[in-house]
Amino acid sequence: MRSGGATELNAFYPIKPECIADVPPTRFKPRAGKTLSQRRWQASFSEDGHLDIAKVLRRIQRGGVYPSIKGEVWEFLLGCYDPNSTHEERNELKQRRRGQYDMWKAECQRMVPVIGTGKFITTPLLNDDGEPTDPSLVGIHTSDKKVLQWMQLLHQIGLDVVRTDRALVFYETEANQAKLWDILSVYAWLDNDIGYVQGMNDICSPLLILIENEADCFWCFDRAMRRMRENFRCTASSMGVQSQLGVLSQIIKTVDPKLHHHLEDLDGGEYLFAFRMLMVLFRREFSFADTLYLWEVMWAMEYNPNIFKKYEDPEKEIGPSPTNNKLLKQYGKFERKNVKTGHAEETGALSVFLVASVLETKNRRILNEAKGIDDVVKILGDITSSLDAKKACNEALKIQKKYLSKAKKT
Repeated sequence: MRSGGATELNAFYPIKPECIADVPPTRFKPRAGKTLSQRRWQASFSEDGHLDIAKVLRRIQRGGVYPSIKGEVWEFLLGCYDPNSTHEERNELKQRRRGQYDMWKAECQRMVPVIGTGKFITTPLLNDDGEPTDPSLVGIHTSDKKVLQWMQLLHQIGLDVVRTDRALVFYETEANQAKLWDILSVYAWLDNDIGYVQGMNDICSPLLILIENEADCFWCFDRAMRRMRENFRCTASSMGVQSQLGVLSQIIKTVDPKLHHHLEDLDGGEYLFAFRMLMVLFRREFSFADTLYLWEVMWAMEYNPNIFKKYEDPEKEIGPSPTNNKLLKQYGKFERKNVKTGHAEETGALSVFLVASVLETKNRRILNEAKGIDDVVKILGDITSSLDAKKACNEALKIQKKYLSKAKKT
């Protein structure tokens, strides 16, 4: 595998010529001997299909995943498949899931016939009285509250789809935009609790670009949302991401009390300036290719081998944490540390430590220059295109270590 820069990556994620000047530069370069290549990936499977996940995690944590195999690697990182399963078992599961998705999509299509046609809507389906604005777009007339609430979301999803990754050639075709709309619409129908919230489009888009089959992409998105859906939970008084902001506040207060007090003095003690970074996992702070690199390194570091079992059967009791090193190697670096110290539940996600690492790199400027919260936002805004994903993740691990050590003492 040859080393290459932005030109090579742009072959995988082509940018519209007129947008090239507006897109942040890409820092990630696949590196021979560090980045997980197709050859290494295939060599990590036994003959019947068992995956040596420990070996794969080590490689991803060192240098990410080569673009041509990201989709299939991500399916394992996100818990779609059990590394201990065989090729045959995975294929069976894949066919079953595709059938399930087709059934759900057909159910949605009966209510809104435009779903699955390669087209999508950006205007409301219902007026203020809950009546169809265009009867040809609605397959049923109903007073069912769940159906009406879902239908009211569909044009908002459409508006967000139009805004998603507009610089990429992939979304020049209406068919690809419609695929994104279909997946988000079906997901919103199934998730009674959260439905659809702006920002989910930013999480789903890379998955659609990497995973060709729409049903497979849906299941990968479902797994990504299981990790992140609390971020999108809205109530009249709060957004779900606020619990992570609370953890961030606690981390900075513990590892850098001076910075925390300064932020409190600026009326920034709630850390709302970090809201967007956590909500959509740094999508605005990195180029498209660098975002993918950051996500896979984070997911590899957070990997827990029980993730598949947990998602397949949430009621099932997962056994005690492992104590022997061989089993611990099947955990990512970040999760392994949590398991070893017994803090797996309360430390928050790696993304929170990542924001903490960004704050620490800007510590001096914030302390010296920030006279108000707008200054903090401006200083953090400067990280766009200058943040190195691998370095930021390693700094996050150092902060995690420091935090766990101080938390233990107190």
